[in-house]
This record gives sequence, structure tokens and C-alpha cells, in this order.
Amino acid sequence: MTAEARWLVLTHHLPPDPPYLRAKVRRRLERLGAEALKSSVYVLPNSDAALEDFSWLRQEIQDEGGEATLATAIFVDGVTNERLVAQFRTRRDGDYAEIVASARDLLDDLLAAGPRNAAIEGKIQRLVKRLQEVKAVDFHQASGRAAAERAVAAIEEARTEPTSPVDARGPGTAEVGRGRTWVTRVGVGVDRMASAWLIRKFIDPEARFQFVPGRGYEPAERDLRFDMFEGEFTHVGEACTFEVLRTRFALADPALTPLAEIVHDIDCKVDEYGRPETAGVASTIDGLMRRHADDPVRLERGAELFDSLYEHFASGA
Repeated sequence: MTAEARWLVLTHHLPPDPPYLRAKVRRRLERLGAEALKSSVYVLPNSDAALEDFSWLRQEIQDEGGEATLATAIFVDGVTNERLVAQFRTRRDGDYAEIVASARDLLDDLLAAGPRNAAIEGKIQRLVKRLQEVKAVDFHQASGRAAAERAVAAIEEARTEPTSPVDARGPGTAEVGRGRTWVTRVGVGVDRMASAWLIRKFIDPEARFQFVPGRGYEPAERDLRFDMFEGEFTHVGEACTFEVLRTRFALADPALTPLAEIVHDIDCKVDEYGRPETAGVASTIDGLMRRHADDPVRLERGAELFDSLYEHFASGA
């Protein structure tokens, strides 16, 4: 009997040019939470999401002239499952310890300066984002997570949340085809919830959604795949699917800009735009996914969330 492979392994060889590629790949691996077995050999727990992340990175490396191989693995000697899990937990515990230390310093600063201090508020928002990023790659529930969550919660309780006016105007529409079947992987997350909402609201109001396994699916002739590896509408470079759909269908509505920035930062596990709403949206999506395992329900609840966010940004509030 063959045991199920618990790990995905990415090996790569990078060319000397372009010079930025090595740093770019290293940053991407860090964002994904991958652990190094040795130089140029990285591992993630075997999941559909990890497979897609590694597949995109492999493709980027090859597009830049490098070599990359992706495999599933069972470690039988030398490196054990227990050692790998401990390695992941140790790395995340280090991240959580840094968050706790930063939170303590910020709490002291906040108590001294008082609420609505712009400089401190910016640091708090970045720390909240950092906690979300670390939690997203905490695959084995590191012991330091609870302390980090408590430390950040203490800051949020001590601060008065500022409000930021958003320059956004009325809605627009762009419809290309009706009643198509839009296919994506089971277990939808933020990018696919937002993309499904965008499709129904601006692109195909009669869209039907189908959810398929991440591996072994063969598309039907008129299926439109979104946020799937090699799909018709999916990640391009560092742009998430929501951004790709918006560009491909020329959706110029200004209210979609902050939505795209929020979805990008949550889905790509980065703090590129640093919008103050992102941490709250990420927490809401996380709670929604924990409450609802059924994908159609996730899309329905996600649509309610993105409808509300869209109205907020469109109103200029």
C-alpha cells in the first residue's frame, strides 16, 4: 500500500540574469511560508492551495530562463515528518514572537501619545496585516499564535479606529456573454469569492458556478475557468484573478479600485497597498470560511460582503 504524500517539494536553479530574480523568488517563498530543506529545495504541506502557489512560482522561474521541478514526497529517512512540522512551527513561533514584541512597544507608544496619532496608527495597521500574513502560513498551529493574537487585540482595544474618506464614484457595467458556466476549485477563498461577485455583478449576471477538484478536472467545451492553474481567467504575474478580470473586461468603475487592492493584499499575502480595511475584510473572510464549508454558500455570503464594501466605496463615504 502506498502512503499518501504529505509534502510538496519545489527544486529550482536560477540563472545569473536577471539579477532581481533571486530576490524575487526568495520573497515569494517567504510569503508562501515554504521551508528550505537545503539550498534551492523548498517544501510545503501537500494541499491544493500549496500546489497552485508552487505551480505559479515554477512557471515564473521557467519564464525567466530558470529551471524548476515540483514533486510530492514522502520522507522515509534523514528528514522526518515530525522534524519538518517542528521546523514550520519554529519559524512561525519566531514570527509570532516578533509580533508580540512590536505590539508591546506600540501599546506603550499609544498609551503615551493617545488615540488618532497618524504615525502610530500606521504602525498598528501594518502590525495587524503582519499577523494576518503569518496566520495564513501557520500550517501547523504554532504555539505562539494565541499570544500574538492577544497582543494585537490589546492594541486594537486601546485605540480609537479612525475613519478615512474614500474617493469613489458611481457604478458602471460591462457584460460579455450571459449564462456561462464558470468553473473553479472547491474550497473557495477571498479571490474566488470576490471574482464570482465581480462576474455576477458586472460581467455575466446569469453566470452559473461549478466547483471541481484541484486535480484531475477536464474542462467542458464552454466552461470558463477562473482562479485555476491554466484557467481562462486566473493569476497573471503578481495580479490576482479579481484584478485580471477587471482588466480583461475593462471595468473602469473607480469603486472597484480599493476592492481590488484589498483582495490583492489578502490573496497574495502582502501589504502592498496597506488599506486600513484589509485586516477587517481578511478576518471576516476567515470567519465566513470557518462557518461555511459549502462553496455556494460561501459565494452567497461573500457576495453580501462585497456588495456592502462596494456601496461603501461607491458612496465616497
